[in-house]
Amino acid sequence: MMAVKPKSVKNLAKNAGKDAREKLGWWSAYRFLILRRLCQLSVIGLFIMGPTWGVLEGNLSSSVLLGTVPMSDPLLLLQTIATGYWPETTAILGGVIVAGFYAIAGPRMFCGWICPMNLVTDLAAWIRRKTGLKASYQWPSSLRYWLLAAILIGSAISGTLLWTWLDPVSALHRGIIFGFGAGSVLILLVFLIDLLLVEHAWCGHLCPLGATYGVIGRYSLLRVTATKREQCNNCMDCYNVCPEPKILRQPLKQGDRKIMSQDCISCGRCIDVCAEKVFEFRIRTGAKYEE
Repeated sequence: MMAVKPKSVKNLAKNAGKDAREKLGWWSAYRFLILRRLCQLSVIGLFIMGPTWGVLEGNLSSSVLLGTVPMSDPLLLLQTIATGYWPETTAILGGVIVAGFYAIAGPRMFCGWICPMNLVTDLAAWIRRKTGLKASYQWPSSLRYWLLAAILIGSAISGTLLWTWLDPVSALHRGIIFGFGAGSVLILLVFLIDLLLVEHAWCGHLCPLGATYGVIGRYSLLRVTATKREQCNNCMDCYNVCPEPKILRQPLKQGDRKIMSQDCISCGRCIDVCAEKVFEFRIRTGAKYEE
């Protein structure tokens, strides 16, 4: 690997992406971030204009595309089945369509490209980097899978859709479209926990919907790949912007260069901020990419 650049440790996080901006230009340093924001805002806009345009009607839990294609939240579908109630055929078909799409696409692409809560957690992460705030606690990333299991078991025991009462993602989506109410407390709580207590607490440790999409997209095709890892200069910019930094160690050091972890949200920020162009999106193949 190349020699480490003389960069102050104190400013590593604050200046993440600066070298990429100077060397590759503004667009290259932000292209995937911009595309993700356009995608997220476009989906919100289509929901808002649903009654008028008829392109995307409903909400993130249950919607219809072009008046024909049903789409259902896989976690809501699992909760419904756990309660002992069999969903309508349309809801089941919608869940299969959504799960099928994300099983083929990149891991957790819903989290990085569609979920509105990503806007909130990214803002908290940006403020933390710029101000130098340090996290007070550390939580295991497996916590979200335990929470997912608890929600399904709790729904089965109570006979109710347990998570619908506590879901900040749905609360934010409803708030944007219909106006904010009591659900804004959940959104503020997520923001403050991410900002003050645990780095990437919601997306990286808690969100059961993210855990669901992680399982669904475990064998998905599109993967961030360290194709030029020999050019890595250990600047740590990718680690400082990644919501799941632990997943970068293996592809950068040895073995398969593809990020195979189901915790990756396919956001592409590691690609954006790398001045040495170490990362890129590649289609997953059966053989390891090690050449």
